[in-house]
Amino acid sequence: MKIDIISVVPALLDGPFSHSIMKRAADKGLLEVKVYNLREYTSYARAQVDDYQFGGGAGMVLMVEPLVNAIETLQQHTKYDEIIFLTPDGELFNQQTANQLSLQKNLLLICGHYKGIDQRVRDHFVTREISIGDYVLSGGELAAAVLVDAVGRLIPGVLNDETSALTDSFQDNLLAAPVYTRPENFRGWKVPEILLSGNHAKIEAWREEQSLQRTKQLRPGLLEDKG
Repeated sequence: MKIDIISVVPALLDGPFSHSIMKRAADKGLLEVKVYNLREYTSYARAQVDDYQFGGGAGMVLMVEPLVNAIETLQQHTKYDEIIFLTPDGELFNQQTANQLSLQKNLLLICGHYKGIDQRVRDHFVTREISIGDYVLSGGELAAAVLVDAVGRLIPGVLNDETSALTDSFQDNLLAAPVYTRPENFRGWKVPEILLSGNHAKIEAWREEQSLQRTKQLRPGLLEDKG
């Protein structure tokens, strides 16, 4: 999978893709992430990419021309399955969306900044708008990092145990069951006996029940979504 990102502050994304699972995905040749500096696509003096909004109001807006220049330049080399604008008023990102996007080959992410981006870019280029939560960040870079991590780990071969991603929380709209590791007894706090039984059928049934109970207790709305 290839994911390109357009950003005003690309340095914010230096760290998230240089370590842990995302780095291993890149090293295996399974995920390629490239960040492009929007300021390299402007014709305005002093690398200007933002301006005041028409009609007045607080906050600067990313201009249409630099963004279109960047998008069309990248489109000359890559046919994108989705061009995604990361914005607080987009659809709420969840595990099902991550699953869908992990099946694509090429994604382009646009990181908003300041007050947002010129609406004409959204009207004519953006195919999907995504939010990672009902709050506002300084820019879309952190949201892009979240999306790339959530999607990238689902690519076959990225995780050492490919079944791991399938048992994560929110798959099938359920929270994951509790997990334990050694020692079996710590300060009198014991691992449930069923997990030590070796009976895989009973263990799986226990995990399913625990998953359901945790969801009912902590996130009952997920069960309503499941219908």
